[in-house]
Amino acid sequence: MTSRPTCDVVVVGAGMTGAACALYAARAGLDVMVVDRGPVAGGTTGAGEGNLLVSDKEPGPELELALLSSRLWSDLAAEPALGPAFEYEPKGGVVVASEPSSLAALDHFAAGQRAAGVDAVSVGPDRLRELEPHLSPAVAGGVLYPQDAQVMPTLAAAHVVRASGARLETGRTVTGVLRGADGAVRGVATDRGEIHAPAVVNAAGTWGGAVASLAGVHLPVLPRRGFVLVTEPLPRLIHHKVYAADYVADVASDSAALQTSPVVEGTAAGPVLIGSSRERVGFDRSFSLPVVRALASGATRLFPFLARVHAVRSYLGFRPYLPDHLPAIGPDPRVPGLFHACGHEGAGIGLATGTGHLIAQALTGRPPDLDLTPFRPDRFPAPAEQECA
Repeated sequence: MTSRPTCDVVVVGAGMTGAACALYAARAGLDVMVVDRGPVAGGTTGAGEGNLLVSDKEPGPELELALLSSRLWSDLAAEPALGPAFEYEPKGGVVVASEPSSLAALDHFAAGQRAAGVDAVSVGPDRLRELEPHLSPAVAGGVLYPQDAQVMPTLAAAHVVRASGARLETGRTVTGVLRGADGAVRGVATDRGEIHAPAVVNAAGTWGGAVASLAGVHLPVLPRRGFVLVTEPLPRLIHHKVYAADYVADVASDSAALQTSPVVEGTAAGPVLIGSSRERVGFDRSFSLPVVRALASGATRLFPFLARVHAVRSYLGFRPYLPDHLPAIGPDPRVPGLFHACGHEGAGIGLATGTGHLIAQALTGRPPDLDLTPFRPDRFPAPAEQECA
């Protein structure tokens, strides 16, 4: 097939990760088109809290990516046309423990993070009350993470796509990945015609596995459902992202069963966001009163005043889960010209900038700032290979 390229790279997915891929690829000099079957931030991004966290990541590849991403988010926030537009708040995070035993484990975890470059400050009960005056007096202690921040995710995705200058095609469904006789990518087929390009970036989030299959490769992305509870607008009574230490274990768990751990934070607009829950139930969008009750109960244990506050709504989303809890980032050696940027689970907003930066380096043949080996898209054996093993 010899068709004139429509662009240099097609990014499939207009969530936060796709937006960041478009931005950094365009800033590297590439002509970019972003395609999504829905609107900008219409999937996982629009159902997220906008967290940019280093606090919940143990030393290793994901933490390295989080630290890179944190620096890049800070750089974007310093750009006058971007930072104010997406409500960047470098408010920090506070992780708390209710029992001395869990506090000892939290301090041990924080010590490892400090050795890896994280700013983690152990704080006792009195200092916690200074940081969060309305926190429950039952809390034994915690750790302050000044590098944690938050953005308004839908605004962030929209403004980053706009800043990229990429051509945006929403309401356009990718139905196939075009490949030449040599097996290399030649673009994508959509329900509104073909888009020709020598590179395709799979930034489809929870549907990343489906897009990979269009190119004939296996990527086992699964949806992990989570709910968020939203309160009425309040004065700023909660100053950091505050969560219980067991949240870290829930994030790392492989269980498909329901798990909840209290995560509470105020927003620039006034409402308090309350999470978090995790369960693998496919793409079931059913409302679950038991889950929402568990979220409310956990939040009031951390902040008793919330028992007197009205919840006005809840919403749910699907985190793109990969079995080893690391995203797929970089070129796919099975299909030349195919790149993946998906599977970030609940950390996609925070890790988007680093991911986009690394993808742009891969697209332009530059050495990556991080070793991409742990994120290789082909690290998961196909089902047939698993049966033969």
